[in-house]
Amino acid sequence: MTLAGSRTRSAGRPAERPAAAPAGPGPGLLLAAAGVGAAWLVHWAVPAVPVLTAAVVLGIAAAHGPWLRTRVRGRCRPGLTLAAKRLMRLGVVLLGLKLSLTDVLGLGWTTVAMVLAVVAATFWGTWWLGRRLGLPGDQPLLIATGYAICGASAIGAVSSVRDSDDEDVVTSVALVTLCGTLAIAVLPLLHGPLGLTDPEFGRWVGAGVHDVGQVVATAQTAGSAALGEAVLVKLMRVALLAPLVAGFVVAARRRGHHAPTAAGRPPLVPLFVLGFLAMVVLRSTGLLPGPVLAAAGTAQELLLATALFGLGSAVHLPSLTRTGLRVAALGLTAWVLIAAASYAGVQLTA
Repeated sequence: MTLAGSRTRSAGRPAERPAAAPAGPGPGLLLAAAGVGAAWLVHWAVPAVPVLTAAVVLGIAAAHGPWLRTRVRGRCRPGLTLAAKRLMRLGVVLLGLKLSLTDVLGLGWTTVAMVLAVVAATFWGTWWLGRRLGLPGDQPLLIATGYAICGASAIGAVSSVRDSDDEDVVTSVALVTLCGTLAIAVLPLLHGPLGLTDPEFGRWVGAGVHDVGQVVATAQTAGSAALGEAVLVKLMRVALLAPLVAGFVVAARRRGHHAPTAAGRPPLVPLFVLGFLAMVVLRSTGLLPGPVLAAAGTAQELLLATALFGLGSAVHLPSLTRTGLRVAALGLTAWVLIAAASYAGVQLTA
Protein backbone atom coordinates (compact mmCIF):
# COMPACT_ATOMS: atom_id res chain seq x y z
CA MET A 1 0.00 0.00 0.00
CA THR A 2 1.37 3.43 -0.94
CA LEU A 3 1.40 6.40 1.36
CA ALA A 4 -0.96 8.24 -0.95
CA GLY A 5 -3.42 5.34 -0.97
CA SER A 6 -3.31 5.15 2.75
CA ARG A 7 -4.19 8.83 3.04
CA THR A 8 -7.04 8.51 0.53
CA ARG A 9 -8.70 5.65 2.36
CA SER A 10 -8.40 7.37 5.71
CA ALA A 11 -9.73 10.71 4.52
CA GLY A 12 -13.36 9.89 5.33
CA ARG A 13 -12.71 8.49 8.77
CA PRO A 14 -12.31 10.37 12.01
CA ALA A 15 -8.73 10.87 13.10
CA GLU A 16 -7.38 7.99 15.13
CA ARG A 17 -6.04 8.62 18.57
CA PRO A 18 -2.26 8.74 18.70
CA ALA A 19 -0.57 5.50 19.72
CA ALA A 20 0.30 5.18 23.35
CA ALA A 21 3.85 6.01 24.29
CA PRO A 22 6.05 2.92 24.40
CA ALA A 23 6.53 1.42 27.81
CA GLY A 24 9.84 1.88 29.57
CA PRO A 25 12.19 -0.97 30.45
CA GLY A 26 10.51 -1.70 33.80
CA PRO A 27 7.92 -4.32 32.72
CA GLY A 28 10.41 -6.24 30.61
CA LEU A 29 13.08 -6.23 33.31
CA LEU A 30 10.55 -7.47 35.86
CA LEU A 31 9.51 -10.27 33.54
CA ALA A 32 13.17 -11.19 32.94
CA ALA A 33 13.83 -11.20 36.69
CA ALA A 34 10.88 -13.54 37.19
CA GLY A 35 12.21 -15.76 34.41
CA VAL A 36 15.64 -15.93 36.05
CA GLY A 37 14.02 -16.84 39.38
CA ALA A 38 12.17 -19.65 37.64
CA ALA A 39 15.43 -20.77 35.97
CA TRP A 40 17.13 -21.01 39.37
CA LEU A 41 14.23 -23.12 40.64
CA VAL A 42 14.58 -25.44 37.65
CA HIS A 43 18.30 -25.78 38.34
CA TRP A 44 17.64 -26.42 42.03
CA ALA A 45 15.11 -29.12 41.20
CA VAL A 46 17.21 -30.66 38.39
CA PRO A 47 20.89 -29.77 38.99
CA ALA A 48 21.90 -31.24 35.61
CA VAL A 49 20.06 -28.36 33.90
CA PRO A 50 22.27 -25.22 33.99
CA VAL A 51 20.66 -21.93 34.97
CA LEU A 52 21.65 -20.37 31.64
CA THR A 53 20.05 -23.14 29.61
CA ALA A 54 16.87 -22.93 31.68
CA ALA A 55 16.77 -19.15 31.19
CA VAL A 56 16.96 -19.49 27.41
CA VAL A 57 14.21 -22.12 27.33
CA LEU A 58 11.93 -20.11 29.62
CA GLY A 59 12.46 -17.01 27.48
CA ILE A 60 11.39 -18.95 24.39
CA ALA A 61 8.39 -20.32 26.27
CA ALA A 62 7.34 -16.82 27.34
CA ALA A 63 7.50 -15.63 23.74
CA HIS A 64 5.17 -18.41 22.57
CA GLY A 65 2.84 -18.83 25.55
CA PRO A 66 -0.77 -17.74 24.98
CA TRP A 67 -0.86 -15.40 27.98
CA LEU A 68 2.60 -13.78 27.86
CA ARG A 69 3.08 -13.65 24.10
CA THR A 70 1.39 -10.28 23.54
CA ARG A 71 3.17 -8.73 26.52
CA VAL A 72 6.56 -10.03 25.40
CA ARG A 73 6.05 -8.51 21.96
CA GLY A 74 4.51 -5.31 23.33
CA ARG A 75 5.10 -3.43 26.55
CA CYS A 76 7.80 -5.84 27.81
CA ARG A 77 9.96 -5.65 24.69
CA PRO A 78 12.06 -2.55 25.62
CA GLY A 79 13.15 -4.07 28.92
CA LEU A 80 13.83 -7.48 27.39
CA THR A 81 15.94 -5.89 24.66
CA LEU A 82 17.85 -3.91 27.28
CA ALA A 83 18.51 -7.12 29.19
CA ALA A 84 19.67 -8.99 26.10
CA LYS A 85 22.13 -6.30 25.02
CA ARG A 86 23.38 -4.27 27.99
CA LEU A 87 23.20 -6.84 30.78
CA MET A 88 25.04 -9.36 28.61
CA ARG A 89 27.96 -6.95 28.38
CA LEU A 90 27.98 -6.34 32.12
CA GLY A 91 28.09 -10.09 32.68
CA VAL A 92 31.10 -10.39 30.38
CA VAL A 93 32.86 -7.60 32.32
CA LEU A 94 32.40 -9.45 35.61
CA LEU A 95 33.69 -12.63 33.98
CA GLY A 96 37.13 -11.03 34.16
CA LEU A 97 37.13 -11.44 37.94
CA LYS A 98 37.45 -15.19 37.47
CA LEU A 99 40.84 -14.80 35.83
CA SER A 100 44.24 -14.09 37.42
CA LEU A 101 47.33 -13.40 35.31
CA THR A 102 49.49 -15.12 37.91
CA ASP A 103 47.51 -18.33 37.63
CA VAL A 104 47.65 -18.30 33.83
CA LEU A 105 51.42 -17.74 33.78
CA GLY A 106 51.81 -20.58 36.26
CA LEU A 107 50.43 -23.06 33.73
CA GLY A 108 53.72 -23.24 31.85
CA TRP A 109 54.40 -22.54 28.20
CA THR A 110 53.66 -26.05 26.99
CA THR A 111 50.15 -25.96 28.46
CA VAL A 112 49.59 -22.45 27.10
CA ALA A 113 50.64 -23.62 23.63
CA MET A 114 48.33 -26.62 23.93
CA VAL A 115 45.37 -24.40 24.83
CA LEU A 116 46.07 -22.05 21.92
CA ALA A 117 46.24 -24.97 19.50
CA VAL A 118 43.01 -26.53 20.79
CA VAL A 119 41.15 -23.21 20.64
CA ALA A 120 42.37 -22.54 17.10
CA ALA A 121 41.48 -26.05 15.87
CA THR A 122 38.05 -25.94 17.49
CA PHE A 123 37.22 -22.45 16.28
CA TRP A 124 38.24 -22.83 12.66
CA GLY A 125 37.00 -26.41 12.35
CA THR A 126 33.55 -25.59 13.76
CA TRP A 127 33.23 -22.38 11.72
CA TRP A 128 34.22 -24.16 8.50
CA LEU A 129 31.80 -27.05 9.10
CA GLY A 130 28.95 -24.71 10.00
CA ARG A 131 29.38 -22.85 6.74
CA ARG A 132 29.57 -26.09 4.77
CA LEU A 133 26.30 -27.18 6.39
CA GLY A 134 24.70 -23.96 5.21
CA LEU A 135 23.73 -22.55 8.60
CA PRO A 136 22.34 -19.03 8.23
CA GLY A 137 23.67 -15.70 9.46
CA ASP A 138 26.25 -15.69 12.24
CA GLN A 139 25.34 -19.14 13.58
CA PRO A 140 28.55 -20.87 12.39
CA LEU A 141 30.71 -18.10 13.85
CA LEU A 142 28.87 -17.85 17.16
CA ILE A 143 28.77 -21.61 17.71
CA ALA A 144 32.49 -21.82 16.96
CA THR A 145 33.15 -19.00 19.44
CA GLY A 146 31.10 -20.63 22.17
CA TYR A 147 32.80 -24.01 21.77
CA ALA A 148 36.32 -22.61 21.52
CA ILE A 149 36.28 -19.94 24.27
CA CYS A 150 33.71 -19.93 27.06
CA GLY A 151 30.17 -20.76 26.04
CA ALA A 152 27.39 -18.20 26.37
CA SER A 153 29.70 -15.42 27.60
CA ALA A 154 31.85 -15.57 24.47
CA ILE A 155 28.80 -15.77 22.21
CA GLY A 156 27.34 -12.69 23.89
CA ALA A 157 30.58 -10.74 23.54
CA VAL A 158 31.09 -11.54 19.85
CA SER A 159 27.42 -11.03 18.96
CA SER A 160 27.57 -7.57 20.55
CA VAL A 161 30.34 -6.35 18.28
CA ARG A 162 28.85 -8.02 15.19
CA ASP A 163 25.26 -6.98 15.92
CA SER A 164 24.14 -10.56 15.30
CA ASP A 165 20.50 -11.54 14.87
CA ASP A 166 18.84 -12.55 18.15
CA GLU A 167 17.75 -15.93 16.77
CA ASP A 168 21.32 -16.72 15.73
CA VAL A 169 22.52 -15.83 19.22
CA VAL A 170 19.95 -17.87 21.13
CA THR A 171 20.34 -20.90 18.85
CA SER A 172 24.09 -20.83 19.43
CA VAL A 173 23.76 -20.39 23.19
CA ALA A 174 21.25 -23.20 23.51
CA LEU A 175 23.38 -25.60 21.48
CA VAL A 176 26.62 -24.82 23.29
CA THR A 177 25.13 -25.01 26.78
CA LEU A 178 23.29 -28.25 26.04
CA CYS A 179 26.40 -29.92 24.62
CA GLY A 180 28.43 -28.63 27.56
CA THR A 181 25.90 -30.22 29.88
CA LEU A 182 26.32 -33.48 27.97
CA ALA A 183 30.03 -33.35 28.84
CA ILE A 184 29.21 -33.35 32.55
CA ALA A 185 27.66 -36.80 32.17
CA VAL A 186 29.98 -38.33 29.55
CA LEU A 187 33.55 -37.19 30.26
CA PRO A 188 33.81 -38.64 33.81
CA LEU A 189 32.88 -42.03 32.35
CA LEU A 190 35.94 -41.80 30.06
CA HIS A 191 38.40 -40.88 32.82
CA GLY A 192 39.50 -44.45 33.50
CA PRO A 193 39.17 -46.00 30.03
CA LEU A 194 41.36 -43.28 28.50
CA GLY A 195 44.09 -43.86 31.09
CA LEU A 196 44.23 -40.27 32.32
CA THR A 197 45.67 -39.32 35.68
CA ASP A 198 43.59 -36.92 37.77
CA PRO A 199 45.60 -33.80 36.74
CA GLU A 200 45.51 -34.90 33.08
CA PHE A 201 41.77 -35.40 33.30
CA GLY A 202 41.46 -31.89 34.73
CA ARG A 203 43.45 -30.38 31.88
CA TRP A 204 41.33 -32.32 29.37
CA VAL A 205 38.13 -30.99 30.91
CA GLY A 206 39.46 -27.43 31.10
CA ALA A 207 40.48 -27.48 27.45
CA GLY A 208 37.39 -29.24 26.14
CA VAL A 209 34.30 -28.14 28.10
CA HIS A 210 32.61 -24.88 27.22
CA ASP A 211 31.29 -22.98 30.26
CA VAL A 212 33.21 -22.37 33.50
CA GLY A 213 30.41 -23.85 35.61
CA GLN A 214 30.30 -26.96 33.43
CA VAL A 215 34.07 -27.33 33.78
CA VAL A 216 33.78 -27.25 37.58
CA ALA A 217 30.90 -29.72 37.59
CA THR A 218 32.79 -32.16 35.35
CA ALA A 219 36.27 -31.91 36.89
CA GLN A 220 35.21 -32.14 40.54
CA THR A 221 34.26 -35.79 39.97
CA ALA A 222 38.02 -36.59 39.92
CA GLY A 223 38.98 -34.64 43.04
CA SER A 224 40.72 -31.39 43.94
CA ALA A 225 43.85 -31.97 41.82
CA ALA A 226 41.74 -32.38 38.67
CA LEU A 227 39.55 -29.42 39.59
CA GLY A 228 42.49 -27.08 40.07
CA GLU A 229 44.05 -27.98 36.72
CA ALA A 230 40.69 -27.75 34.94
CA VAL A 231 39.90 -24.26 36.21
CA LEU A 232 43.34 -22.88 35.33
CA VAL A 233 43.24 -24.27 31.79
CA LYS A 234 39.68 -23.04 31.32
CA LEU A 235 40.58 -19.53 32.48
CA MET A 236 43.38 -19.51 29.95
CA ARG A 237 40.71 -20.01 27.29
CA VAL A 238 38.66 -17.21 28.84
CA ALA A 239 41.69 -14.90 28.53
CA LEU A 240 41.52 -15.33 24.74
CA LEU A 241 38.10 -13.65 24.64
CA ALA A 242 39.51 -10.12 24.51
CA PRO A 243 41.87 -10.62 21.54
CA LEU A 244 39.18 -12.57 19.69
CA VAL A 245 36.64 -9.75 20.04
CA ALA A 246 39.26 -7.17 19.07
CA GLY A 247 40.06 -9.22 15.99
CA PHE A 248 36.42 -9.18 14.89
CA VAL A 249 36.28 -5.41 15.35
CA VAL A 250 39.40 -4.97 13.19
CA ALA A 251 37.90 -7.21 10.50
CA ALA A 252 34.62 -5.28 10.57
CA ARG A 253 36.42 -1.95 10.28
CA ARG A 254 38.42 -3.12 7.28
CA ARG A 255 35.32 -4.37 5.50
CA GLY A 256 33.20 -1.38 6.45
CA HIS A 257 30.43 -3.52 8.04
CA HIS A 258 29.95 -1.25 11.05
CA ALA A 259 27.89 1.90 10.93
CA PRO A 260 30.03 4.98 11.68
CA THR A 261 30.02 6.26 15.24
CA ALA A 262 30.34 9.84 16.38
CA ALA A 263 34.11 9.41 16.06
CA GLY A 264 33.78 7.96 12.54
CA ARG A 265 34.63 4.33 13.27
CA PRO A 266 33.88 1.87 16.09
CA PRO A 267 36.58 1.53 18.77
CA LEU A 268 39.23 -1.12 18.22
CA VAL A 269 38.49 -2.63 21.64
CA PRO A 270 34.86 -2.23 22.80
CA LEU A 271 34.28 -0.66 26.20
CA PHE A 272 32.96 -3.88 27.76
CA VAL A 273 36.11 -5.73 26.66
CA LEU A 274 38.23 -3.05 28.32
CA GLY A 275 36.10 -3.59 31.41
CA PHE A 276 36.79 -7.31 31.20
CA LEU A 277 40.55 -6.66 31.04
CA ALA A 278 40.33 -4.20 33.94
CA MET A 279 38.62 -6.87 36.06
CA VAL A 280 41.41 -9.33 35.18
CA VAL A 281 44.00 -6.82 36.39
CA LEU A 282 41.98 -6.14 39.54
CA ARG A 283 41.71 -9.85 40.32
CA SER A 284 45.45 -10.24 39.72
CA THR A 285 46.29 -7.68 42.42
CA GLY A 286 44.93 -10.02 45.10
CA LEU A 287 43.14 -7.13 46.80
CA LEU A 288 39.65 -8.58 46.51
CA PRO A 289 38.59 -10.90 49.34
CA GLY A 290 36.91 -14.22 48.71
CA PRO A 291 33.38 -13.09 49.64
CA VAL A 292 33.56 -10.23 47.13
CA LEU A 293 34.67 -12.58 44.37
CA ALA A 294 31.90 -15.02 45.26
CA ALA A 295 29.30 -12.25 45.14
CA ALA A 296 30.66 -11.06 41.79
CA GLY A 297 30.41 -14.61 40.45
CA THR A 298 26.77 -14.81 41.48
CA ALA A 299 26.05 -11.40 39.96
CA GLN A 300 27.72 -12.45 36.73
CA GLU A 301 25.55 -15.55 36.41
CA LEU A 302 22.41 -13.55 37.21
CA LEU A 303 23.26 -10.93 34.57
CA LEU A 304 23.94 -13.56 31.92
CA ALA A 305 20.78 -15.49 32.80
CA THR A 306 18.72 -12.29 32.55
CA ALA A 307 20.29 -11.49 29.19
CA LEU A 308 19.64 -14.98 27.88
CA PHE A 309 16.00 -14.85 28.97
CA GLY A 310 15.72 -11.63 26.97
CA LEU A 311 17.33 -13.27 23.95
CA GLY A 312 15.10 -16.30 24.24
CA SER A 313 12.02 -14.09 24.28
CA ALA A 314 12.97 -12.75 20.84
CA VAL A 315 13.09 -16.18 19.20
CA HIS A 316 10.56 -17.33 16.62
CA LEU A 317 10.47 -21.14 16.81
CA PRO A 318 9.22 -21.82 13.26
CA SER A 319 12.36 -20.09 11.96
CA LEU A 320 14.62 -22.24 14.14
CA THR A 321 13.08 -25.53 13.03
CA ARG A 322 14.28 -24.94 9.48
CA THR A 323 17.90 -25.48 10.54
CA GLY A 324 17.38 -27.77 13.54
CA LEU A 325 18.96 -30.93 12.11
CA ARG A 326 21.95 -29.10 10.69
CA VAL A 327 22.52 -27.26 13.97
CA ALA A 328 22.38 -30.55 15.88
CA ALA A 329 24.83 -32.16 13.45
CA LEU A 330 27.25 -29.26 13.87
CA GLY A 331 26.91 -29.34 17.65
CA LEU A 332 27.67 -33.03 18.02
CA THR A 333 30.53 -32.94 15.51
CA ALA A 334 32.10 -29.91 17.18
CA TRP A 335 31.69 -31.56 20.57
CA VAL A 336 33.67 -34.58 19.37
CA LEU A 337 36.22 -32.29 17.70
CA ILE A 338 37.06 -30.29 20.83
CA ALA A 339 37.13 -33.43 23.01
CA ALA A 340 39.54 -35.16 20.60
CA ALA A 341 41.75 -32.09 20.12
CA SER A 342 41.91 -31.53 23.89
CA TYR A 343 42.78 -35.17 24.56
CA ALA A 344 45.55 -35.08 21.95
CA GLY A 345 46.89 -31.88 23.45
CA VAL A 346 46.95 -33.35 26.96
CA GLN A 347 48.78 -36.45 25.72
CA LEU A 348 51.39 -34.39 23.85
CA THR A 349 52.10 -32.18 26.88
CA ALA A 350 51.95 -34.86 29.58
